[in-house]
Amino acid sequence: MSKHHEADIAFIRQLAELLRETELTEIEVDREYGEDDHLSVRVTRQLQAAPVQVAVPAAAPVAAAPAPVAAEATGDAADDLARHPGAVASPMVGTVYLQAEPGAPSFVRVGDQVSEGQTLLIVEAMKTMNQIPSPRSGTVKRILVADGTPVEFGAPLMIIE
Repeated sequence: MSKHHEADIAFIRQLAELLRETELTEIEVDREYGEDDHLSVRVTRQLQAAPVQVAVPAAAPVAAAPAPVAAEATGDAADDLARHPGAVASPMVGTVYLQAEPGAPSFVRVGDQVSEGQTLLIVEAMKTMNQIPSPRSGTVKRILVADGTPVEFGAPLMIIE
């Protein structure tokens, strides 16, 4: 254990409080005090997901051709879209990128057929690029976020049916 025991305990408590205040799920910090004296801390928490009941209509009307949609969901609309049975939610807080690098084609577009596990977009969190895979096979019906926008944990990113 570090020579800075009391200060380390206070620091870890502050990290835990920061997780609670910001609704983050994980923080990892390395502190260097000098040669052969450092502190590595990883603080995580698990969120309890509330059970969701979803009513699925027997038959949905079919649209002629889906129009491209890339609008940010806010307020009540975001809550409704988050409950959509085809919603893909952000697994973390971060910044959304719809393509691998600037100028590259988007991972997916509205109307594309996707396979389970296919990369839909990237969420950058703490300078780490996290590929977000499709949780199911289907058709991209709506893209709810714009490239380069911040997202919260659980925010709906797109609709796949």
